[in-house]
Amino acid sequence: MNSTLVTFPGGRTRGRSTIVEAVPVGERHGLVVSETPFHPLDHTWPDQPADRGTIGGLPVADCVTGARSPEGEILLGAGIPVRRGDEGWGWLVVHVTDTPLPVGAEVDLEVDAAYRAALSAGHTACHLAALALNAALAGHWRKETRPDSLGRPDFDQAAITSSRITPHGSVDVYRLGKSLRKKGFTADGLDPEKVALEVNDRLAAWVAADAPVRVEVPGPELTARRTWHCSLPEGEATIPCGGTHVSRTGDLAGVRVTLTLDDATLTMHTECGG
Repeated sequence: MNSTLVTFPGGRTRGRSTIVEAVPVGERHGLVVSETPFHPLDHTWPDQPADRGTIGGLPVADCVTGARSPEGEILLGAGIPVRRGDEGWGWLVVHVTDTPLPVGAEVDLEVDAAYRAALSAGHTACHLAALALNAALAGHWRKETRPDSLGRPDFDQAAITSSRITPHGSVDVYRLGKSLRKKGFTADGLDPEKVALEVNDRLAAWVAADAPVRVEVPGPELTARRTWHCSLPEGEATIPCGGTHVSRTGDLAGVRVTLTLDDATLTMHTECGG
């Protein structure tokens, strides 16, 4: 099998499939099925946590990305030395359990829907906050730089060092160092509280617009290059994304950010309802 088929991009939280492989995970057991609704932790950009739930009635202690090398060795998570989708590698969703299940068994898979919904809200809010931050910081650029999908300088992609999705929120960290200054960004006069006010005003308008959100899915494979879309009043926003999302901005019931600036590091905490 070159890639596990996944149904989470369409919002599925349940499924039934056959165990096709078992992989040792320390003292635990990694179960691979042909098709799964589980969202695994991405090894290259681990922003959205793995889904919780059960497989064959057993609790899923973790859900990670696995990669089969051209030589047949299966590597997991941070131990994978290549990017997802690299040619010659097989890409697997590995459900980690404390108890083994036999290869060939047909099992039910059930994701914790409430936890998934909380992460989906946090992930959509994270993307909206990044776009709003780009708009609020547009005046701090002294050179032309790559724009985001709404035509504003893409500060988020130029400066981000880490992003972590949480239930109903996210934490994004940006480095305002020498490399960003060379690209043309200046932090002179940057007031985090003032920027946050502008970001929050724009977020309130976007939530009130109840804009539709969707994930473009070119194929069912884990390796498919998926794209987040949101039809905002300013235009169609798009961001490459392998996570899960709500279906409309109005589902979020409010999004607010706080910004802190410390030692050339800008940190954005995002919280939302929904």
